[in-house]
Amino acid sequence: MSVETMKLERAQQLLQTYYGYPDFREGQKRIVHSLLDGSDTLGIMPTGGGKSICYQIPALMLPGLTLVVSPLISLMKDQVDALTAMGISAAYINSTLSGKEVNERIRAAKRGDLKLLYVAPERLEVDWFRDEMSALSISCVAVDEAHCVSQWGHDFRTSYLSVAPFVHSLPERPIVAAFTATATPEVTEDMVRLLHLEQPEVFVTGLSRDNLAMSVLRGENKREFVMKYAEAHSHQSGIIYAATRKDVDDLYERLRSAGIAAGRYHAGMTDDERAASQEAFLYDDIRVIVATNAFGMGIDKSNVRYVIHFSMPKNMEAYIQEAGRAGRDGEPSQCILLFSAQDIITQKFLIEQNPQDSDRKHNEYRKLQQMVDYCYTTRCLRNAMLDYFGEEHPDKPCGICSSCTDERELVDMTIDAQKIFSCIHRMRERFGVSMVASVLKGSRNKKVLQYGFDDLSTYGAMSSRTEKEISEIINVMASEGYLMLSEGQYPVLKLQPLAADVLKGQRKVMQRMPAKGAAEVANGRSGGSRRHDHSQSAVNETVFEQLRLIRRELAGREHVPSYIIFNDATLREMSVVCPQTEDEMLNVKGVGEVKFRKYGKPFLDFFREQGDDRYDSDYE
Repeated sequence: MSVETMKLERAQQLLQTYYGYPDFREGQKRIVHSLLDGSDTLGIMPTGGGKSICYQIPALMLPGLTLVVSPLISLMKDQVDALTAMGISAAYINSTLSGKEVNERIRAAKRGDLKLLYVAPERLEVDWFRDEMSALSISCVAVDEAHCVSQWGHDFRTSYLSVAPFVHSLPERPIVAAFTATATPEVTEDMVRLLHLEQPEVFVTGLSRDNLAMSVLRGENKREFVMKYAEAHSHQSGIIYAATRKDVDDLYERLRSAGIAAGRYHAGMTDDERAASQEAFLYDDIRVIVATNAFGMGIDKSNVRYVIHFSMPKNMEAYIQEAGRAGRDGEPSQCILLFSAQDIITQKFLIEQNPQDSDRKHNEYRKLQQMVDYCYTTRCLRNAMLDYFGEEHPDKPCGICSSCTDERELVDMTIDAQKIFSCIHRMRERFGVSMVASVLKGSRNKKVLQYGFDDLSTYGAMSSRTEKEISEIINVMASEGYLMLSEGQYPVLKLQPLAADVLKGQRKVMQRMPAKGAAEVANGRSGGSRRHDHSQSAVNETVFEQLRLIRRELAGREHVPSYIIFNDATLREMSVVCPQTEDEMLNVKGVGEVKFRKYGKPFLDFFREQGDDRYDSDYE
C-alpha cells in the first residue's frame, strides 16, 4: 500500500470518527490529498460545500499547528465551538479576549495543546504577534474567505495583503491553503499572486448546489411578499437581506407586529445588540433575521431553509455568498430575489457614496450591470450563475429555478425587438434605457423634444405599452445579449451582433415577458419545494420535532447552537432509521464516534423507549 493511500485512509478514519461521514465528497478528497502531499492549495467551493473539513482533517494529521486566518469574530467562535464539541483541540485569538487570555492561548499553542488556532488577518500585522508565531511550529496557514485579498473581489480587506509577508517571516515556510466560495477567473489569479502561493494545486469543485431552488421575482409588492412568506414558513429558519438599515428596521417591526419571532442586524446597532441578535438566531430562539450585508459571512448555521433578498445585491459574488447560506445541510431550500428598478438606483447611490478610486468604481458599475442582467434573464438561473463565474457545466436546465418552472407560453417578441433596436440605432447608441423607452412610448417630455427625437420614425412605435413595460423588455434584451449597457453611473445602450441579425430578419426573439406571479413561491409550491416534499416522504415530522427538542436541551446545557450537536439532515435520517443500537446510530450520517459518546445517549434512549411500533401508523 502506497504512502498516499495510507494517508487518505487515515484521513477517512478521522472523518468518520469526528464528523460521522463515511467518505469525503470528491472535491474535498482532492484538496485533502493535495495538502497532505505538502502542496500549496486553492479551493473554490460553494457555501455549504465543506471547506472547513478540507483543512481541519489535514490539521489533525500534520505535525505542528494549523493557523487559520478568518475574517470575523462570529466565524471564529462558530468554528471553534464546533471543533471543541467534536473533541478537537482548537482556540481563537481576537479582540474579545483579555491580554491574559491571549497569552494563555499562545502558551497552549507552544505546549502543543492546540491543533488549530484561528486569528483575524489584522493580527498578522502586529509585530509582537509575529514574533510569538515565529516561536511555534506552524505546519499550515489556512486562509478562509481568501477572495478578500483581491480588490476586484466583493469584500476587499487590505489586512489580507499581510498574509504573504507574514508567511515569509516564519523560520520555515508552512503549506498555504486558501479557500473561498466565489471567485471569477480575475479574482482567482489575484488570490494566487497576492497570497504568494507556490505552484499551487487549484480546485474548483463546482458552485452548483442541487438543493437550492433559485427564484427572481419582478414587480411584486415586496413587503406583502415577505410577510406572507415568513408567516407561511414560521416553523423554518430564514434570512431576509435588505440594502438599507431603514428597510431592515421596517421589516423587523412588521414581522414582530405579526407575531413572528424575528431579529435584526445592521451596522447602526451596538456591538452587544448585534451579538445578541445573532446568538438568538444561531440558537433558534428566533426563526428569522432581517439584516444588511453586514450579517452572515462565515455563519455556519446549517438549517437555514430560505434566504430572501428584499433588495438586489450589488454584484453576483455578494448574491451567491448570501443566498448560499441557505441549505448548508444539503436539505432543499429557497433563495428568492425580489427585484425592482428602484434597486438599481439604490445600489448606484451606494457606489457613489463609497470613496474609492475610479478604476474600482468603474469595476463596481460593471458588476452591478451583470447583477441586473441576472435579474432580467429568462435563462436557467443556475446556468446563468455558473456562466458568470466561468465554470464549465452541461447545458442542461436545473429544473427547479423560477425560469425553469415558468410554465407560460413563449411569445414572439421579434417585432418589438426590431422597433427597440431600430430606435437605439437612430438615437446613435448614445442614450440609456429610460430615454429610449420614452421615445418609443411617444413621450412629450422636455429632453425628448429638445433632442428632436419626436421626428424619428420610431417615435411612438410602442405607444400601446407603458414606459415601464418597454424598459422591462429592453432590460430583458440586454440580459440575453442583444444589447449591451456601457459601464458607469449612466449606462448607454449599445447594439450587439445578435441585434443586427434580428433587424435583418435572420433571427426571431421568443420570450416570456410578463412578470411571474409570486404566489406559488410564497406558498412553497416551487420546484424546489415539491422536491423537498418528495425527498422527505419517509420522515416522521412528529419524531423529527421531538428530536429537535432533545437537541435544544443538550445545546442549552452545552451553551452551543443546536446545529453543532447534530444538524437537521442528521435528525431527519434518525427519524427514518429509528436506531436501536450503537452501531445503527453510528451509521447515521453526521454521527461520529466522538459526538455519539458526547451527545448520542439521549437520542438512542428516546428510540429505545418508543420502540418501532409507534411509527407503523404513518406508513400504513
